[in-house]
Amino acid sequence: MNDEARFLLLQARHPDDPMREQEQRCFADKLSVEPRRIVCWDLLKGPPAFSVVAGYDVLMIGGSGDFLVSERDLPQFSALLALLVEVTERSFPTFASCFGFQCMVEALGGEIIYDPERTEVGTYELTLTQAGQADPLTGYLPERFAAQMGRKDRARRLPSGAIHLASSELCPYQAFRMVGKPIWATQFHPEMNRAENRERFETYLEGYKNLADSDAEATLERFAESPHTSGMLSRFMEIVRNRP
Repeated sequence: MNDEARFLLLQARHPDDPMREQEQRCFADKLSVEPRRIVCWDLLKGPPAFSVVAGYDVLMIGGSGDFLVSERDLPQFSALLALLVEVTERSFPTFASCFGFQCMVEALGGEIIYDPERTEVGTYELTLTQAGQADPLTGYLPERFAAQMGRKDRARRLPSGAIHLASSELCPYQAFRMVGKPIWATQFHPEMNRAENRERFETYLEGYKNLADSDAEATLERFAESPHTSGMLSRFMEIVRNRP
């Protein structure tokens, strides 16, 4: 893979959602590439065929504004899961965060549940597992590190063949890698910093109906910097470029 790698970003966002462009910019910034090299695919029109994915160097799957994996309410959701199974079987380089993490879990035989009582929005402390400390992607992180979060769904069970890499107090499964494959997924958002995550929360505030006004105020104060995760996507690309 050369330095002009091209990325396909799958997005589950409505056409008028301002976070569509924000997400593209966030990924481009943390990958240290120009936004034009990240081509966005609108999942509301259905997923691409694998032949389309194969025309790029890396597949990225981002978050979601209005769709929940636990509800399976994204149009053609089953077709998306089938694509992710094929992506995994073919060991196509993939990084998935948040909604993307949950889609990978569901596609590969794990379980996603709706758990509003354990919603994580803001910046939270995560802990690496022993496998996470030894992993080529997450091993550079300190054992405990801050990460950007924004979720209501969570994984209750990881797929078979997934290596558990990190957890938080409210969510036992925060990251995994598929054994022997260049495929990683994080429940947290390494593509975002404090300001970007706060902007997204303020945009989607109405969607967090379980938050009282006082809770929303407290949440706004929960955003902090997450310097350690800012280099994760660049590290991912180093691994992808150097793999046999």
